[in-house]
Amino acid sequence: MAATVRFVQGNEACVEGALYAQLDFFAGYPITPSTEVAEHLAKRLPQKGGKFIQMEDEIASMCAIIGASLTGHKVMTATSGPGFSLMQEALGYAVMAEIPCVIVNVQRGGPSTGNPTHVSQGDVNQARWGTHGDHSIVTLTASNHQDIFAMTVEAFNIAETFRTPVILLLDEVVGHMREKLVVPKPGEVHLVERLRTAVKQGIDYHPYLPREDGRLPMSDFGDVHRYNVTGLYHDMWGFPTDKSVMVHELIHHLVDKIENNANIMAHYRTHQMADADQVLISYGSAARPTRHVVDHLRKRGERIGLLELQTLWPFPRQAVCDAARQAKFVGVVEMNMGQILNAVKLAVEDPERVFLINRVDGELITDADIKNTLRMIQGKGT
Repeated sequence: MAATVRFVQGNEACVEGALYAQLDFFAGYPITPSTEVAEHLAKRLPQKGGKFIQMEDEIASMCAIIGASLTGHKVMTATSGPGFSLMQEALGYAVMAEIPCVIVNVQRGGPSTGNPTHVSQGDVNQARWGTHGDHSIVTLTASNHQDIFAMTVEAFNIAETFRTPVILLLDEVVGHMREKLVVPKPGEVHLVERLRTAVKQGIDYHPYLPREDGRLPMSDFGDVHRYNVTGLYHDMWGFPTDKSVMVHELIHHLVDKIENNANIMAHYRTHQMADADQVLISYGSAARPTRHVVDHLRKRGERIGLLELQTLWPFPRQAVCDAARQAKFVGVVEMNMGQILNAVKLAVEDPERVFLINRVDGELITDADIKNTLRMIQGKGT
């Protein structure tokens, strides 16, 4: 079977990526601007032998995919800001119980119901810090449909490799715009399959005992092994514990398996960065006008480049630090009040040379917006 070319919405590109990654269970509740993900999967997933279910709300949706994942399925849900808020407790449960799942959040304006049909990138910190306690999370994003497809597949691969929830953080503009998508032929893109235990029936199975490579083999819940799943601190059998040594080890395991592999999960694109002494950092739909600005100013002789982030969490500190090292200044282009700006400042050697270029009124930031702020930055003599 050859690769196919389609003209689709970004939300459809996400669907194509999920199906390519062998998604076989989706539970969700419609909410603008993510509804098309559910709409298309309602038709496409049963055709491929998978299960689609519309739940009564986002809390139930998140709980449903957790249960389905435990029984051996590749799972996903999709939502937007208010629904994502409702999912946070169950998301924390998936972190603690180490349950692979993918959560798509197509961002819209907030807080509260905010601006349902307009663009925003206001959920970046919620993706990182929304659930309580000490934890790490994986959050991917994309600015075009080919990358949406790729990052959706990567989200499933990371979820299955590290037994963790992965957030795919899109935004209204990339979710609703249409452009070309090339769907690779089957087998062309590597897929990570669920690592299942080799422990036979009747032999003691430890659901939370890592192998030497750090991966935790799973047994389909309700199949040949009986084991406990809880959101409480637990031992290697899954039974609750308050022993300080076990609690300490578990917290470090949950954080270290993500943070110690940050370089493996660091996805980004560079554009005109080889000799750049002015660096712009952006992500999602904001990266599209930013790239246009870089191309325009390059024609005028300015040595400016773009670092487009596709992994937001764990934050790709090394890539950002390397990009900023020789720069006179760094401009962070985003559609919020500076949520990635703060992470960039923590990563670079000179945070005083990092500036925010933003827009927060529900409209896509334009090349004119970026150029106007750049002129002000350049006027400061940086």
